[in-house]
Amino acid sequence: MVLDCAIIGGGPAGLTAGLYATRGGLENVVMFEKGMPGGQITQSSEIENYPGVTGEISGMDLMMPWPEQCQKFGLKHEMVQVTRVSKDGDIFKIHKEDGTYAEAHSVIVCTGSSPRRAGFAGEDELFGRGVSTCATCDGFFYKGKEVAVIGGGDTALEEALYLAKICSKVYLIHRRDTFRSAPNTIKRVEKTENIELVLNTTPEEVYGDSMGVVGIRVKNANGEIRDIKAPGVFVFVGNDVNNQTLIQEDGTFLCDVNKQGEIIVDISMKTSIDGLFAAGDMRIAAPKQVVSAAGDGAVAALQAIPYVDELLNH
Repeated sequence: MVLDCAIIGGGPAGLTAGLYATRGGLENVVMFEKGMPGGQITQSSEIENYPGVTGEISGMDLMMPWPEQCQKFGLKHEMVQVTRVSKDGDIFKIHKEDGTYAEAHSVIVCTGSSPRRAGFAGEDELFGRGVSTCATCDGFFYKGKEVAVIGGGDTALEEALYLAKICSKVYLIHRRDTFRSAPNTIKRVEKTENIELVLNTTPEEVYGDSMGVVGIRVKNANGEIRDIKAPGVFVFVGNDVNNQTLIQEDGTFLCDVNKQGEIIVDISMKTSIDGLFAAGDMRIAAPKQVVSAAGDGAVAALQAIPYVDELLNH
């Protein structure tokens, strides 16, 4: 049996794609997700910026009803790791970790991206309890407080500027004395009074108590240790796109990607391959927000429906 649509990944983009694809009339839609559906957001301790959701709610609580809603319209969930997606003629082949494969007329890939960790002591232990990789998600919790930002690229500087509007002070910690960012962004950072540049400095250890992060110890080029008291530490040292499923046996990608490995899509989430769509954090210019990923999933599914209909009725 050839599936109408195979969805790879079970975060907000994948689940929404499944909801729209099944409710829109596609049959035999399977979401392949190696673990429980929900995605990265399930690790967030509190969500305040998802439209229509008020009061204190965790990422896990936010995502809990999504699978049930999707399955109500016929979405099937297969808990298996997909190793590769290939295409032969008009048929996609979904290669699974157990050596078997499924076939599909269309594919929506929503495998997301993973924020890189900087690798200092305490980072993993305090992640979600003061250590964050998303200023727009967690910045508000530090309103009027001091925070530290680690990184020197565009994202780090832009997030530092965002946090400077909310927090009393932002310590921007960078291992070099120059930034890998747009000149205009650097100028804005340098002119922002409540951003302190902590350059030629690397994080040594973030520490805390039962309530979360208390501060971070950093070391400068001379070996001197500085203790910065800040309840929030934001790490922006890049993202790794989870694009492995699109790498073919010869090492090339099934569709076009940019230098960062992000999937190139148009406004309709279409890739360079007919019938293949990409949604969520893995696509170019992704805002990396739950609401945006969900929107991407809906758009991709709404494009997959007419594609499959035309293919089968041609």
